Amino acid sequence: MPGDKIQRQDTCAGCGADLHSCVHCRFFDPSRNNQCSEPQAEWVGDKEKSNFCGYYEPRMSVNLSARGGGNRTLDARADFNNLFKK
Repeated sequence: MPGDKIQRQDTCAGCGADLHSCVHCRFFDPSRNNQCSEPQAEWVGDKEKSNFCGYYEPRMSVNLSARGGGNRTLDARADFNNLFKK
């Protein structure tokens, strides 16, 4: 529900991905040491699995430039349209 805090075991209802994970955190930065812009965060081996990091904050934006090749305009349009499919 909107406004609820993401718990460690929460998953995406659509794809089943762990939500409390590095790749979904606002501090995740693959170019940084430890792949994290929070200097006190401990190393997490699998960045896509849930973890116990106390610095976790959900990322509120999507990095469209991270997508590989292809037509980004069409990819973004398809992603947008898929939001409304059930």
